[in-house]
Amino acid sequence: MRISAKADYAVRAAVTLAALEEGRPIKAERLSDEQDIPLNFLENILNQLKAGGIVVSQRGPDGGFRLARDPAQISVADIIRVVEGPLASVRGVRPHDLEFRGATEPLRDVWVAVRANLRAVLDTVTLADVAHDQLPRNVSELAADPAAWGEPGGG
Repeated sequence: MRISAKADYAVRAAVTLAALEEGRPIKAERLSDEQDIPLNFLENILNQLKAGGIVVSQRGPDGGFRLARDPAQISVADIIRVVEGPLASVRGVRPHDLEFRGATEPLRDVWVAVRANLRAVLDTVTLADVAHDQLPRNVSELAADPAAWGEPGGG
């Protein structure tokens, strides 16, 4: 799976909102500075997150953006889905809708399993988990495996 800059920036901005001054609006400029995200790009992302119900905005001198709900109720997957769409697709098609023939028929199950594994991590990790460095045990165990830090075949 390739995580786009947009998805990475969106998750980083949301985690920063979860970690900073809970409930108080944060200006886009501060988020941009905190995470070294280009401001124009970040503003577009924040507008998408607002349209997706992840953040709300407040105008005025004390305005800015804040999470729309408790960060413990917002998963990393929620953020990615808002800015990128489904977690896993093949040529823009959801894995369960794919049709393969002959020897390639089992590939559908492979792609469905890939999506299930992505969900097993991204749907279980919340913004609060990341902001407070308290990742779920299954995620910490996966990340602690030395094999997770390298790719087979040297890639």
